[in-house]
Amino acid sequence: MAKRHYIPVTADVPGINDGLRAFLRKVIRTALAAEGVAFPCEVNVRITNDKTIHDINREQREVDRPTDVLSFPMFELSPGVLPGVEDADPGTGLVPLGDMVISMERVQAQAKEYGHSNRRELAYLTVHSVLHLLGYDHLDEGPQKARMRGREEEIMAELGLPRAPSKESSPGRGE
Repeated sequence: MAKRHYIPVTADVPGINDGLRAFLRKVIRTALAAEGVAFPCEVNVRITNDKTIHDINREQREVDRPTDVLSFPMFELSPGVLPGVEDADPGTGLVPLGDMVISMERVQAQAKEYGHSNRRELAYLTVHSVLHLLGYDHLDEGPQKARMRGREEEIMAELGLPRAPSKESSPGRGE
């Protein structure tokens, strides 16, 4: 049997049950498959609140504010260029892609702002973070951002969670 991805989901906020953890793993596996990640890898997920993500943002990025999602890639990749099996941890056989931190307070506020469910917003931020772990970025207002947004929309549609036609994604969403 082939090894599967290892996706631990930790939470320091209430309401994160086994069903939600399974949903997050499904979203991550779908995004990885959409990007051609066929080798077993590890992605660590932490679900937290605004205060904790603010502290992490300040300590790791010197940005003194809370945000919705932070991504900490293990490799400096470009979209479409993946690490190889030679990058796997010898002890686990898994390629460590990196870590993501998501604020549930931001999930709830942004879901309300954009007029969709918390589940859809959580999936969007998770897909967004996976793409960051795989080298996508949106720092420019041109082709990089357009490419990342296009991939996000394709993966969300594959998950059955497309964006409502009248809602625009905010340019500041996600780190």
